[in-house]
Amino acid sequence: MTGVTNMQTERKPPSPGMAQAVPAAQIGGSSLARRRLLRRILVRYDLYLMLLIPLAWYLIFQYGPMYGVQIAFKDFQPAKGIMGSKWVGLEHFERFFSSYYFGRLLWNTISISLYSLLFSFPVPILLALLIHEIRSQGFKKWVQNVTYIPHFISVVVIVGMLQLFLGSQTGFINVLLHATGAEKIAFLDSGEWFKSVFISSNIWQNMGWQSIIYIAALSGINPQLYEAAKMDGASRLRRIWHVSLPGILPIIIILLILDVGHFMNIGFEKILLMQNNLNKDASDVIQTFIYTNGIQKGDFSYTAAIGLFNSVINFALLILINRFARKKAETSLW
Repeated sequence: MTGVTNMQTERKPPSPGMAQAVPAAQIGGSSLARRRLLRRILVRYDLYLMLLIPLAWYLIFQYGPMYGVQIAFKDFQPAKGIMGSKWVGLEHFERFFSSYYFGRLLWNTISISLYSLLFSFPVPILLALLIHEIRSQGFKKWVQNVTYIPHFISVVVIVGMLQLFLGSQTGFINVLLHATGAEKIAFLDSGEWFKSVFISSNIWQNMGWQSIIYIAALSGINPQLYEAAKMDGASRLRRIWHVSLPGILPIIIILLILDVGHFMNIGFEKILLMQNNLNKDASDVIQTFIYTNGIQKGDFSYTAAIGLFNSVINFALLILINRFARKKAETSLW
């Protein structure tokens, strides 16, 4: 027994050939994988060539302009160029943080984004659930078309429609109020009404288009789940709550993460068209300030610093909401 034990416990040193066998196999496997990848590329070369277009677009229009971010830390002079301009460090950031309009711009941007997230985000979900529950295919298509059409209307036309209906003097609503003896309301010339009009018009314009992805997700739910819930005596509301909503919950979380990722980006086009001197205290946001001071007045370095500050906040919010969603709902972008 002792001899057997000694034979079992005794270990022989590996030979040089055995020591080199594993790396050689790994090298051979990696080279084989590369040959297989190259073979697939050659077979489907036309599909891989199509990837060059979006790749070039990202490199030229997304990553290329990042080179110019450094003007946020310089006193940029177009005649001297980016490299020839004087380095000033954080001077533009300090100027923005200490300005009298910093609090107003930040509050207007955050409040509009927050109200949009609270009111605009759930509406497409509710609309998709409503359309999904419609049994008549003809009526369902009619509702879809009616709700999709506003998305294709130009922003300029939308603001013109708001002027037509909500104008202080000749607006249709105010004409009706005056005819009934009520006092006219300055919907577009008052800071108190600006956010409500802006957000509600955005909901009307985009809810149909944003509901498409939810409708597609609802159509992918197994119909047997609805049949099983119906056999268990679940009402229509119960089926929506326990089958429909859990079925589209991952999509809701992903879209919520994307919305929070550009929380500070409201867009200046519509706000700029609706803005006037009477509602500017409530309508002046970071994007409109960047446009008026950077593009129209040529203060490039200062507005580049403000835009970089805005982007850093968006990036931080995206990281935080993605991590929170991954821990709580086990669904995230990465």
